[in-house]
Amino acid sequence: MIPDSFIQDLLQRVDLVDLIDGYVPLKKTGANFAACCPFHSEKSPSFTVSPSKQFYHCFGCGAHGTAIGFLMEYSGSGFLDAVRELAARCGLALPDDHADAPRQGPQLKRLAETMAGAAKFYCEQLKASPSAISYLRERGLSGEIARRFGIGYAPDGWQNLAAAVDDYSAGELQLAGLVIKNEQGRLYDRFRERVMFPIVNQKGEVIAFGGRVLGAGEPKYLNSPETPLFEKGRELFGLPQARTAIRDSDTVIVVEGYMDVVALAQHGIGNAVATLGTATTGMHVQKLLRQADRVVFCFDGDSAGRKAAWRALENSLEVLPEQKSIGFVLLPEGEDPDSLVRSRGSDIFLQMITEATPLSDYLLRELARRCDLSSAEGRARLVADARPLLARLQSPLLRLQLVKRLAQASGFSQAEVERLCALRPIARAAPARAPRPAPSLLRPLLRLLLQKPALAAQLPLDLLPDSSAEARAIALLCAAIASSGTAGLGYPALLERLRGSEDESLLHEAAAELMQQPFAEDEIDAEFEGALKQLLDGEQKRAFALLQEKIQKVGVAGLSREEKEQYLQALNARRRAKQAG
Repeated sequence: MIPDSFIQDLLQRVDLVDLIDGYVPLKKTGANFAACCPFHSEKSPSFTVSPSKQFYHCFGCGAHGTAIGFLMEYSGSGFLDAVRELAARCGLALPDDHADAPRQGPQLKRLAETMAGAAKFYCEQLKASPSAISYLRERGLSGEIARRFGIGYAPDGWQNLAAAVDDYSAGELQLAGLVIKNEQGRLYDRFRERVMFPIVNQKGEVIAFGGRVLGAGEPKYLNSPETPLFEKGRELFGLPQARTAIRDSDTVIVVEGYMDVVALAQHGIGNAVATLGTATTGMHVQKLLRQADRVVFCFDGDSAGRKAAWRALENSLEVLPEQKSIGFVLLPEGEDPDSLVRSRGSDIFLQMITEATPLSDYLLRELARRCDLSSAEGRARLVADARPLLARLQSPLLRLQLVKRLAQASGFSQAEVERLCALRPIARAAPARAPRPAPSLLRPLLRLLLQKPALAAQLPLDLLPDSSAEARAIALLCAAIASSGTAGLGYPALLERLRGSEDESLLHEAAAELMQQPFAEDEIDAEFEGALKQLLDGEQKRAFALLQEKIQKVGVAGLSREEKEQYLQALNARRRAKQAG
């Protein structure tokens, strides 16, 4: 757990305008900055960044948040990765058990510079290699696509990289996986006589390479080893280049090879990515589902492709939310995305992606292939094989659908399938509490507290209507402000502290409204006093109404002495108010 104090310090050091401008060019518009939203397609800028509040909001799609939220949504990274990246930018060391990563900061920077130099060297070598250029042209690739993906060439020879670096024996070359030292202590290039595909992270840094051999050498594809920069289970080839197309189509296509990604891009299908010499991991799927509502795995139809598809399915179960979907396309025998799109065209390929088999259908179909459903033993095996998969599935509605279909296929009842698979009953969601209508008062009060958190100490929380969504958000905000102590929390740190809370979306909505219509600094105290008076008046009216209800039931004699005094005070107050009016 990263302390809130660290998050506050981090967000105070980050300039959100500078951060976002590095990804999306911003233009000054009054007190704020604006751009076309990076999270949805639009022609007129509706994405707004507030330099004073260090908060962004899109008035088109509703995307909103702080610097941490922006990196999470734009890069598809997790909370810790976003914090780590911001900390590295600011030169901060993560505390406690996260302290190792920042100490690596200078080392990671040197490694990134080393990889960038290698990528430049390989690109220059491609221009001087007729054989590599000929290979790419035979595969139908244009110079534009080669430049877009930074494709290069590692020439034959043992120490070609020595011409690109000051010190070939430097430890960074070995740590980055570019140079290998053998048992005799001799250094040599890992990549030789290969077309090079740079693997780029969301910051645009080259973190690894994939090399495709020219000719008949083995292995056909050689990947960088895992390094401090590169973890195979987290990264995907082509994701930075595919981001716009993924956003426009709301679909990401996962293929097996680098050349498949590049060939699809050459044919106008830009929303494809590839895993990096490893099976699809849950982290891969989670990252992709942050980018789009639909993920389609498109693999070869051979046994290796089927195995890869099944691993992708297994690792998708625990991270698939109900509002997202996953599909599978297994290509005809002997075809891959590259060959298919070249021989049959992009329209046929896109039609196959559109008609991809949904995860539920693919799961049941593959399980049924392993069983003889005409026999009792086969039907029993079907349920037994499904049991561990259903247990991993985190989508209650999808699990319920699968249980029903398993019951139909196996001959068991739905209840028997649930019992045999040891599935706990799916809990019904509690009915939402109807919010008490008081937004005209409480919504401005919420914005006042966001603009000036110090006002929270003056707010009597017992005056808030406890059934109101705004009231819950105000109480949550006040608790966060109070827990920060005398130092106080900055505006973005407050929002980050409340990340994941029940009323997080309401707080962000109020923050977005505040971005459009902030309170004048010299009027905010008066506005707050007015809001308090309205709260107090409302509480008095409610108390008077309750006393009147009790009098109707038990009469004035049934009131306690204190209640009688309250009732008289309320009557006198109402009488004075009428006379004054």
